Amino acid sequence: MSDLGFTHIALAVTNVDASISFYAKYAQMTVVHRRTDQTTQVDVAWISDLTRPFVIVLIKEAKVEGALLPQSHLGVAYQNREEVTRLCDQARAEGLLLAGPNDWGPPVGYWAYLRDPDGHTLEISYGQEINFTVKQARDATGLT
Repeated sequence: MSDLGFTHIALAVTNVDASISFYAKYAQMTVVHRRTDQTTQVDVAWISDLTRPFVIVLIKEAKVEGALLPQSHLGVAYQNREEVTRLCDQARAEGLLLAGPNDWGPPVGYWAYLRDPDGHTLEISYGQEINFTVKQARDATGLT
């Protein structure tokens, strides 16, 4: 069966291994596919949190131009606010915490911004209501 819907986002990175380590630690992601592209000889890795058929494609580049900056970011939800706080403490100690943690209540929740090895922004959060909001939209349109 072919893929359907939103399947991936691709990020240029200067060090695929460093990016894999960052996203494993701060977004609970793991490598599901890795190769050296036969045409370009570029290192490529697909990483996923294994919760849905969606991956971040890490593509090695000599220089990253156009990093995802705070308002353009990747977002990852956590099971509890304590885990977000713990990761913020780690990120702060590593010089990676950009903002937060902040508690903005529903539907935004408890969140913080972290900087990945190439300057892309990762939001970690607890209490966002994206699943509920999407379900309401599906119900309103009659989609299942």
